[in-house]
Amino acid sequence: MLVMQQVLFALLAACAVWLFSRNIMRVRRNILLGRDEDLNDHKTQRWRNLMLLALGQKKMFRNPLVALLHFIIYAGFIIINIEVLEIVLDGILGTHRLFLPYIGTLYSFVINCFELLAVSVTFVCIVFLARRNIIRLQRFASKDLNGWPRSDANYILITEIILMTLFIMMNSTDRALQVKGSEHYHVTGNFIISGIIAPVFSGISSETLILLERSCWWLHIIGIFAFLNYLPYSKHLHIMLAFPNAYYARLEVNGKMNNMKNVQDEVKFMMQPELAPAGDASLQKFGAKDVFDLSWKSLLDAYSCTECGRCSMACPANQTGKLLSPRKIMMDTRDRLEAVGRNIRKNGSFRDDGKTLLNNHITAEELRACTTCNACVQECPVSISPLEIILELRRALIMEDSNAPQEWNTMFNSIENNFAPWKFSPEDRDKWI
Repeated sequence: MLVMQQVLFALLAACAVWLFSRNIMRVRRNILLGRDEDLNDHKTQRWRNLMLLALGQKKMFRNPLVALLHFIIYAGFIIINIEVLEIVLDGILGTHRLFLPYIGTLYSFVINCFELLAVSVTFVCIVFLARRNIIRLQRFASKDLNGWPRSDANYILITEIILMTLFIMMNSTDRALQVKGSEHYHVTGNFIISGIIAPVFSGISSETLILLERSCWWLHIIGIFAFLNYLPYSKHLHIMLAFPNAYYARLEVNGKMNNMKNVQDEVKFMMQPELAPAGDASLQKFGAKDVFDLSWKSLLDAYSCTECGRCSMACPANQTGKLLSPRKIMMDTRDRLEAVGRNIRKNGSFRDDGKTLLNNHITAEELRACTTCNACVQECPVSISPLEIILELRRALIMEDSNAPQEWNTMFNSIENNFAPWKFSPEDRDKWI
């Protein structure tokens, strides 16, 4: 019977790891569909960003209370995985509390820390559910989250509560069995939380308790495997991608816009044709119409978005009723990238589906509302830049599609002809200065 359980567990673990690896490789493939961009300079600064922004959650602590609550969930995810490691090894090796003989009395201290953390995580998840669904903070009530995104966040919080409850129940029934002196249930010392709950099970037979403990054990680990494979389909993929995203963050000062080399070359070759390369010039592309035209870093940004809405709350265009929402820009980019990924899986390579990120997902009205103030970039806790995507799409809108409001075209013409935004001749510069 024990061997059968070990085989079943090994198959379950192998299946979970294989599915997760396959889906993560698909995400990686999708990200690498973007244009190449070299972000390997200043490695010391990049490691510093990773430690402060991803691991230390530096930007979150602008609001200390919310940051503390978030940090509890974050720490729970990281630290309780040590307990998951023991469960996995127990399942494969057919042991029970494998680490107990090796760390002795320290084991009880470690499990107590896990239990206190589990209770704290449960409390914080309830608070976050209330903020989203009862208090309905503005950034969580936004229409950006209508449909699946709103449900996704709730599912994750509810799953966390269930997993933490199963963990406490597993330990409580385990402790009750220890008190009864049941075989294989080694005495670990008392647990703070489950030690309080264990007496409730004192009147239940050992056989029933074992069934309860094993049920909680199996449901807990199955839940963790299911959660693992849910991540690639969820905004909570940021739990993993926040680290590479912080490391590969662009280090230029916020607000710096990169010149478009192909535009500079067009002007240069127009003024000095002899500098133009020999032969037929390849078709130049300006800006980005679809995800293939964006940098891989922008696509990584899209997958790393936490959908927290801090960017949209800081956006002056959004707050004055404009259609633009930086959060929606990231969500739309991820949705389009996922659609492209499905297209590639179905056809072997991308087959034109008649859609693009520009126009089909993100509209001209949204792009024109952006003031390029960088508030969204400044506020993002995981170093995402919606502005980079907005700029590239807006460049394509204007330079590829010649789609700009008349007021903009007037300004462009004035700059081209008069070297200033106004309709004054350069010879009359002294008058308008």
